[in-house]
Amino acid sequence: MNKILFTACCVGLLLLGGTINAQVSTITNLEELNQLTDSCSTLLQTRRGPCIGISASQSGEGGSSVPGTYIHAVLKAGGTPVIIPLMNNVATLREIVAGLDGLIMTGGEDVNPRFYKEQPIEQLGDVDSVRDVYDLMLIKMAADRNIPLLGICRGEQLINVAFGGSLYQDIPSQHPSAITHRQNEPKEQGTHTVTVLTGSLLASVIGDNTFSVNSFHHQAIKKVAPNFRVVAWAPDSTVEAIEAYPGRSILAVQWHPEGLVAGGDTTMLKIFKYMIHKSETYRKAKELHQRILSVDTHCDTPLEFRRAGFNIGEREENQVNIPKMEEGKLDAIFLAAYVGQGPRDNESLQKAVDRVTFLINGIYSQVKNNSETCGIARTVADLQQLKSEGKKAIFIGIENGYGIGKDIANLSRYKAMGVNYMTLCHTKNNDICDTSNRSIVKEWGGLSPFGYKVVKEMNRLGMVIDISHAGDSTFWDVIKSSKQPIVATHSATRALCNRDRNLTDQQMKALAKNGGVIQVCPLDEYINANKNKASLEDFLNHIDHAVKVAGIDHVGIGSDFDGGGGVPGINGTNDMINITTSLLERGYTEEEIGKIWGGNFFRVLSTVQAGADKSVAKSKKI
Repeated sequence: MNKILFTACCVGLLLLGGTINAQVSTITNLEELNQLTDSCSTLLQTRRGPCIGISASQSGEGGSSVPGTYIHAVLKAGGTPVIIPLMNNVATLREIVAGLDGLIMTGGEDVNPRFYKEQPIEQLGDVDSVRDVYDLMLIKMAADRNIPLLGICRGEQLINVAFGGSLYQDIPSQHPSAITHRQNEPKEQGTHTVTVLTGSLLASVIGDNTFSVNSFHHQAIKKVAPNFRVVAWAPDSTVEAIEAYPGRSILAVQWHPEGLVAGGDTTMLKIFKYMIHKSETYRKAKELHQRILSVDTHCDTPLEFRRAGFNIGEREENQVNIPKMEEGKLDAIFLAAYVGQGPRDNESLQKAVDRVTFLINGIYSQVKNNSETCGIARTVADLQQLKSEGKKAIFIGIENGYGIGKDIANLSRYKAMGVNYMTLCHTKNNDICDTSNRSIVKEWGGLSPFGYKVVKEMNRLGMVIDISHAGDSTFWDVIKSSKQPIVATHSATRALCNRDRNLTDQQMKALAKNGGVIQVCPLDEYINANKNKASLEDFLNHIDHAVKVAGIDHVGIGSDFDGGGGVPGINGTNDMINITTSLLERGYTEEEIGKIWGGNFFRVLSTVQAGADKSVAKSKKI
């Protein structure tokens, strides 16, 4: 499929630019044509726009067609158009979409109202059920991968329906107006005005003025989809544009900007240039992920194992699974064997140990059942090998030292099972240390006598110490007593959001001096005092602050997915690519992004493992 897209890019490059286009159209000599075609490889080294998929409509005998105005608008904006054949072969469409950098959904027939749970009315126009399915699949596949999306006319309506909105099936009968929304004039000519919302994405692209647009529709948005907002209206209040809000590159307009571009409209060309810009950033992010090692250091997905039939190898509704990792370009995850804090009598402690053991065995079982797509990793070398095989890496951690009971020998046993880190406590005190939970009266004033032994033994075994959830006094006791770097696998910065699990600037500086890492966590209430307003931007601000305070060598990412983590724009492993595109847009270099995505954490992991007591026997793989 990559060869197909490469060829399509070559064709686009041959068409791009007036001089080359003129050459192509006037050639009648086969040898000369072959030479021009062969020059494509040279052109690609110097000039190649992102591959922009364009949805098609049905033509005769099962063919596919796209008006040339879409193609030429993409070319004028600097992109490489790729027409997506109309089909309902899911596997083939998925492979095509995986190779795209952007997607434009084009105009055409009416949308079947059954997709938004309404019965057709008499005034409904022509419906193409095959195309409806094809288009809606394309939208979902692109959205799953966070590929930049531009919807035009029918494309705008379909995007709204795909995300849970509804439509007027017929404007004249359901939303009467003096404005004619099905003009007879050419597409190059505007016939009514639209007003753009000040402060919107669309306004940043074309301005917040009133513009004249063309109009070729009799359906329109009625109920706007969740997490979208209206950003342009006609004078009769008909919705003329929507955009995803916040954190997703989805923009959709009711008019036909490609038609206006064909007539020389430079303002409408800005919409396509914006699309090309976002798609180019997306492409850079995808390519960057091929060259780096990326890891999410804390996922509570083993909690899903209790659900009958759960399979980490299938794309399920939870936040973490192998298909979503592939969509988000994430190489590795740490699955946490979490046990909640309970009573500390011997019987309860043994139940906690048994629970952790059960969850670790469950991780192995999930990996075994999906051995073609993932594998257990214990070291950076394991991850590198798995990535070279096209597989995802599954590392193992333990959340809450309650899971070792009072028997320090359990640490060695868990290490042999492949555990690479342990979070010392959770939201209550345990036999190791005090929690960060401000509502809990502290018991030890930091580490307990047993806790000091745990720190020493973890250093000896080459097991990373995780201080997320640990109280401030516990943090300082660990920093002073550990001979190895430590980490906070899922915390944020207290200076930006004053929550107990977050680290102070002083703590981050100490962590950096120790050689450790803070893995910033996108959990709503830990990145914004008003959790209902928490966003990807808030998460990125915490990364920026951590980098400013601790330094670029001491910051990473730990989502807490399937355990409370996630905000709009980053709400599953498929959204991880959004972090990369956003970091690129904020000016981070590839080297810096590589450090944040895994380089820093894996430096700590390798350092701690290298510092293990040489008398410790090598772990026997299960």
